[in-house]
Amino acid sequence: MTTHKSLPLITDRLGEHYQPLWQPDRILLGSTVSLLLFGLVMIASAGIDVSEQMFGVPYHFVMRHAIYLVVALLAAVFVSVVPMELWRRQSALLLMAGFVLLSLVLLPGIGQEIKGSRRWIDLGPVGFQPSELAKVALILYVGAYLVRRRSEVISSWAGFLKPVFVLSIVVVLLLLEPDFGSVVVILGTVLGMLFLGGVKPGQFFLSMFAAMGAVVLMATSESYRLQRLLAFRDPWADENVYGSGYQLTQSLIAFGRGEWFGVGLGNSMQKLFYLPEAHNDFIVAIIAEELGLMGVLALIAVYSLMIARIFRIGRLAEIKTNLFGAFVCYGIGILFSMQAFINLGVNTGLLPTKGLTLPFISAGGTSLIVSVCLIAMVNRVYGETLNMEVKS
Repeated sequence: MTTHKSLPLITDRLGEHYQPLWQPDRILLGSTVSLLLFGLVMIASAGIDVSEQMFGVPYHFVMRHAIYLVVALLAAVFVSVVPMELWRRQSALLLMAGFVLLSLVLLPGIGQEIKGSRRWIDLGPVGFQPSELAKVALILYVGAYLVRRRSEVISSWAGFLKPVFVLSIVVVLLLLEPDFGSVVVILGTVLGMLFLGGVKPGQFFLSMFAAMGAVVLMATSESYRLQRLLAFRDPWADENVYGSGYQLTQSLIAFGRGEWFGVGLGNSMQKLFYLPEAHNDFIVAIIAEELGLMGVLALIAVYSLMIARIFRIGRLAEIKTNLFGAFVCYGIGILFSMQAFINLGVNTGLLPTKGLTLPFISAGGTSLIVSVCLIAMVNRVYGETLNMEVKS
């Protein structure tokens, strides 16, 4: 009798947490798919000439991106059936894995050094960027911490400083690579999550001023970063136009050539070896040149729709007391917002040049896979929240 009575309880628990929910948010997925397809088209356009010169084939970059996209979609299917409860329970383990990978990338023979930075682990034909996993691990860990210790976070300095200490370890490991762009994004994401988690305004603004001071100190501590800052102030100066300010000036030329409606898809001149990283960090400049200001504004509109929907799902989860799902959505929304803002700011000269990809658009394997998986996670939160609505 005891066995038969316990079976329904086990079944209910499995049904609550482990059923493969597939209740897609159409706005979220529609905007994401639009960005993915647009990115594929623009990588094909921006990288065709460089690919021909480097590999002897015109579509190397877009084919590689397409392969990564297939891998990303398969990974997203897996993420979409994993319950958020499991991510919450394993968040500390994922964070430790992030620490290990960020440490391994610093070791010679394991970490791959490119342009003076060790940001990739060489896996033969592909490279893996641990900082992307670290972003996800921190979002999950801080989200779980805010649920577990929310009253402590709201009421005491200790509750606020504990996740800040964990954040500082990640920041130090990233600075050793160095990866200044990821440091800025991770700082903004975690501090934003803590603010939304209920920390006192005084604690938040004090930490913001401290983070800003640290960013300024880091930006001026290395000569190459200082040169970028000086070039950002006046990229057209004689000493900058062919030096530290070269990428920015070429990007601004692309924006100027594009005017309102662009020179036409595939007709960019700047991608013909004038603008370095045209298919990667500076792909927005090629979009501006080929599709004009209207093309860039349309891209921003789709991004805004996607990010607004992520925050809307987070708010819905918070209302339905799915707090872990809510904080994860907020963290993902802040992450995408910051990366998109920084990339667009760099391309337009609003911010100093910094190597950060534009999610879903720029060429890049690890970034693409992680970004698609994060959208799948947000959609999982949406499905679980709707399931809670039905039960209530």
